Amino acid sequence: MDNELTALGIIFTEFYYWVTVVFMFLIHVGFCMYEVGATRQKNHMHTLMKNTMIIPLVTVSFYFVGWWVYFAFPNGPWIIGDLLAAPFAAANSELMGAHLGGPPVQGSLTADDTAAWARINGVFWAAFLLFSWTAASIVSGAVIERIRSSAFWILAVLIGSFFWIVDASWGWHPDGWMVQKLGYHDAYASGVIHAIAGGFALGVLIPLGARIGKFAKDGTPRNIGPRNPWLVTVGLFLIYTGFWGFYAACNIPMFNVQGGDGVVFSATNIYLAPTTLSAITLNFLMSLAGGMMAAYMVSKGDAFWTYSGGLAGIIGASAGNDLYHPIQAMFIAAAVVVIIYKLHFWVERRFKIDDAVGAVAVHGYAGFLGVVIAGFMLWGYPASPNPEYATINPLGNFIGACIMFIVLGFIPGFTFATILKKMGILRIPPEIEILGLDISATELQAHEEQAMVEAERRALQASHPETI
Repeated sequence: MDNELTALGIIFTEFYYWVTVVFMFLIHVGFCMYEVGATRQKNHMHTLMKNTMIIPLVTVSFYFVGWWVYFAFPNGPWIIGDLLAAPFAAANSELMGAHLGGPPVQGSLTADDTAAWARINGVFWAAFLLFSWTAASIVSGAVIERIRSSAFWILAVLIGSFFWIVDASWGWHPDGWMVQKLGYHDAYASGVIHAIAGGFALGVLIPLGARIGKFAKDGTPRNIGPRNPWLVTVGLFLIYTGFWGFYAACNIPMFNVQGGDGVVFSATNIYLAPTTLSAITLNFLMSLAGGMMAAYMVSKGDAFWTYSGGLAGIIGASAGNDLYHPIQAMFIAAAVVVIIYKLHFWVERRFKIDDAVGAVAVHGYAGFLGVVIAGFMLWGYPASPNPEYATINPLGNFIGACIMFIVLGFIPGFTFATILKKMGILRIPPEIEILGLDISATELQAHEEQAMVEAERRALQASHPETI
């Protein structure tokens, strides 16, 4: 019976993550729809393809690099210890393919490796991969209508397959050095995905510059609103749906949380501390509701910001949504949304930052605030089941938020975007921006259509010369 129960647990866990990955795919569908809806018609296809190509590029680079980084970098490396061995996560590992378990073939693997990772490695990798796509897509929305596709794809691979997974290894791994030493707690990735991606986007926007015509001569920002509000609306609702799957994917579905004093199974958060799917369902929906209501009021009923505010509300509460009371989650979400809405427009006016979809505010500022607030609201709670690790505290989470937004987000984004700018490959030429980034495809189509007309005319003339 024990063997049967163990097998059932393994198969259930494998299926659980497979289902969450399918739901999370809707996040990327939503981002594609949302960004195209926010883009002027002359840039639709460029925006769509720019975001679509995240899928193959980040998937391949994450397979070869990102998955290994998560398990190899919890100590920094060399912040509190050395680089860790993670042979089961290396691209050439037999466990990075179809595997049913049993004795390992590779000498670098142990029987424990194959027992633990044979059935789950692929679906667990895929869950983190979808997080990688999300990090890159957050940056994508901020820079629409003026960035070169090639430059964006370089930046997408950097954040999607390296920088965000470094911060996950540091602050989203049960033994990450930030969890051990700072008491960092970020259960559903307010900082680990959203703050870093928002900070990275802000770093890119500074050297990239504003769209032509965004600011009047006196510096007043012009509103370049969504061109297809329905597409934006449906896109954001798909992101909500995928985000719900994301929450489930941040949990371990069945884990013995008793620690040697018996066997008690529970769902756990990413740190292997017990929570329940009911708890995160209540908090997800209440933070969505709080964010939407606050955004509706502060924006005076603006549809774009109402929907975006719902997303920002979830992000603002996500760091502590494994432990918050639902009413706490609602009020935290509402407060975060009011702050980020006002901060977005202040930064836009003061620093002439053209964030096309408010991604820095909705993800970056909301994620940063969410981590900081969790440090206060959960002060004294264990950050991890390990009693030797630091407990959750305001200073630890504030330092962690700065690491996410500034150290691993803003600084790399600004640095690499500046390098690309100096190479002359960051931004499209002004004349192309004015005509639209789809101009080359449009011209090609026009030439092909003209060639078809000419061919048909010649054929008609050859067969019926009297009609010409």
